[in-house]
Amino acid sequence: MDGIVIRSTGSWFSVRAEDGRIFQCKIKGKFRIQGIKATNPVAVGDHVEFDALEKEENTGLIYKVRERKNHIIRKSTKLSKLSHIIAANIDQAFLVATLAMPRTSTGFIDRFLVTAEAYHIPARLVFNKTDLYDEEQQKQLHELLSIYETAGYPCNAVSARTGENMISLKEALKNKTSLFSGHSGVGKSTLLNWIEPGLELKTGKISSIHQKGKHITTFAEMHELSFGGFVIDTPGIKEFGLRDFVKEEVAERFPEMRALMWDCKFHNCTHVHEPGCAVKKAVEEGRISITRYKNYLAILQDDYFDKKDWELR
Repeated sequence: MDGIVIRSTGSWFSVRAEDGRIFQCKIKGKFRIQGIKATNPVAVGDHVEFDALEKEENTGLIYKVRERKNHIIRKSTKLSKLSHIIAANIDQAFLVATLAMPRTSTGFIDRFLVTAEAYHIPARLVFNKTDLYDEEQQKQLHELLSIYETAGYPCNAVSARTGENMISLKEALKNKTSLFSGHSGVGKSTLLNWIEPGLELKTGKISSIHQKGKHITTFAEMHELSFGGFVIDTPGIKEFGLRDFVKEEVAERFPEMRALMWDCKFHNCTHVHEPGCAVKKAVEEGRISITRYKNYLAILQDDYFDKKDWELR
């Protein structure tokens, strides 16, 4: 039978067959996706072939994963030599961020965007909880919207509580398979409950002491949208280790830098110390955000490039 993986809870996978039935499946034997050493060789969004078991109703064994259109992957936080596939066959990735309760740093945002660029997945930023922002945070929001929209990333500034700008966010999801990601507590599940009330996803409260969210979503799951499309809800990200990433290619993952790098004097310019660098000139002239450039420099200095875990803080 053919189906699509809609939930991954570890060793069990929920697979929706072509006729709409849901099967609880395990992997048949031991297999790995060619070229990828992962803790989860099967991921939400995968198109699979499986055998239905006769002895137990609505159970099966997955024996083949079809070729992926794309996937997004990170280094496993516990097994550093392996990867963890977040999702497969997605049309776009949404990073939900907040400037309050909890705060999302631009360093975190840029590392997520770099990852999406590396796997050729269009990304969009969603700044949630705008109803909680004070005057200073509203100013920061407008600055961030300018930075990321100028860099080429669509942005939504929304409030799931008040409904502000939620219609435009809903429209962006229509007829596409979308990944929702971000820190715990930024309101991913609350946003999805507003967009599709029938989902009734669990939501949590923010710790008053640490201003951080608790993990309510504990596994990745794909939900069908009544107005067309699918959305993959994922657990909150605390760490995001990269795999198969080359230091010399980091600049290519910044669209605004990629557009200028061929104008540099040296073809192997790192955009750090070389003379005649078009990227540094653009930063000095304000055509490239100094914040984005500083985050680029921070990524180059990251321990990941010393073969250690890359942790987003």
